Amino acid sequence: QVRLVESGGGSVQAGDSLRLSCSASGRTFSNYVMGWFRQAPGKERELVAGITTDGSTNYADSVKGRFTISRDNAKNMVYLLMNSLKPEDTAVYYCATDPRPQAVLYGTPFYWGQGTQVTVSS
Repeated sequence: QVRLVESGGGSVQAGDSLRLSCSASGRTFSNYVMGWFRQAPGKERELVAGITTDGSTNYADSVKGRFTISRDNAKNMVYLLMNSLKPEDTAVYYCATDPRPQAVLYGTPFYWGQGTQVTVSS
């Protein structure tokens, strides 16, 4: 069993920055691909950023150059630094993982956190 808990969301103005944190408990964290997803009102959940076990990353086109995902395997933590936030970034952000790398990067992960809300006003 893997438990994921997100924190760091809030209400900010356009152009501001936030850092989201995800604390993971369970075995073999360092062997799992981690991802940040978001779901906005009226839209489907989408992958924002993913990070592999060796630290390679990928990003949605809409956040590339603005968001940075990172992980600290010693602390069982994954982070999402969000710079230059826009109103269209408003969503509930979820941390997720799966033993299968393709489930995080191209599909639907098995383990999810409870989500943290990010609201960006113009």
